[in-house]
Amino acid sequence: MSDSSKGSDKSSRSNDDAPVAGKKRRGPSGSKLKTSSNAVRSKVASVIWLVAVVCALLLATGALLIALNANPDNSIVKFVLDGADLLDGPFSLDNGVFTFDANDAETKSALVNWGIAAVAYLVVGKVLDRIIRP
Repeated sequence: MSDSSKGSDKSSRSNDDAPVAGKKRRGPSGSKLKTSSNAVRSKVASVIWLVAVVCALLLATGALLIALNANPDNSIVKFVLDGADLLDGPFSLDNGVFTFDANDAETKSALVNWGIAAVAYLVVGKVLDRIIRP
């Protein structure tokens, strides 16, 4: 190639890549913005799923502690039962979806109502996870 052809290649090149004086550079490109948005959505979905699993675990553990007649004066048992009672919503022990009158009514009520509440937390958590996650 001759020197004249090299010069023509440089002049025919577009000036879109060259910085223009006085023009500010824009933020991240669309693909970078979408990637970071997807990362945030993924983290939020993971946190929501984690919260749902912890709530379900607390409810299931509370029901198990009642079924095993754990000592309610123990601080750990008290913490778990208070946490489960806080999370039970319409599935409470006293006035839940299912009520029992026979022997071991409290145990049956805890296993059924708190079990249903634990499953509800898992279902709602997974649905929200699927909706939010990209």
